[in-house]
Amino acid sequence: LASKALDCDCQKFLLKPCEGAAPIPIAFTQYRMAVAIKSFAGQKVAGARAARRATLRPRSSVRVAAEAVRPTWFPGNPPPAHLDGSLAGDYGFDPLNLGAEPETLKWMVQAELQNARWAMLGVAGILFTSIGAQAGLGYPQWYEAGKVAQETAPISFGTQLAVLFLLFNWVELKRLADLKNPGSQADGSFFGVTDDFKGVENGYPGGKLFDPFGLSRGTPAQYKKYKQHEIINGRLAMVAFAGFAAQYSATGKGPIENLSDHLASPYTTTFATNGVSVPFIPVA
Repeated sequence: LASKALDCDCQKFLLKPCEGAAPIPIAFTQYRMAVAIKSFAGQKVAGARAARRATLRPRSSVRVAAEAVRPTWFPGNPPPAHLDGSLAGDYGFDPLNLGAEPETLKWMVQAELQNARWAMLGVAGILFTSIGAQAGLGYPQWYEAGKVAQETAPISFGTQLAVLFLLFNWVELKRLADLKNPGSQADGSFFGVTDDFKGVENGYPGGKLFDPFGLSRGTPAQYKKYKQHEIINGRLAMVAFAGFAAQYSATGKGPIENLSDHLASPYTTTFATNGVSVPFIPVA
């Protein structure tokens, strides 16, 4: 009877026999009802899942995109309100809220920038002289350079100090004035020089004297990239100099000497075996 009933096309969709067809058994009718209910329920569940995925996907994309645009030092935690990502090298690091005051933040940005530049110069000089000393070229180690300079310079240390004090005082006062009133130092007060003292912004000099290669006169995107690279490398240099000082305190040697010793015996010459960095480990 079931095979005869299925011969009628309409019986594929209706749960009652077509006209002139053999009656469908009750068991087969119940089976067709169960299949129809299961199919209907499956479509509803699949539709609900698709709708849920469509709702969640944009939120996830927005969150991932935001994290990619603004990396922070502590992922998952919002940065302080005063660090909005507009500063070069801003990763939202200010756990003590030292820069919450706008004027204080402005001062600290310039202080970090200047110290970063001095650190890059200092670290480059330390590595250069250390390599020369290690190669036997007669260069002093960085911790002896000041003493050697005093002993061999034709000008006394007191005279050098006085000249440096006067020159640095003049430069730093002009920088402070420019910090308080941006652009005010391009007024021609120094032998009529104007544009060559005019900076792009606080802390970033321009003109032919302080930017001879025109790095600050490129596209805004390139200029922003240069600022980011400078402060990142400057922070690395500050950490490196602190490491050089710690190395000398622990071993009495320079960074290249320490590196050579470590490469000669990498398993027995480390920070843990100098007797100072990890004091509770006995030195053999």
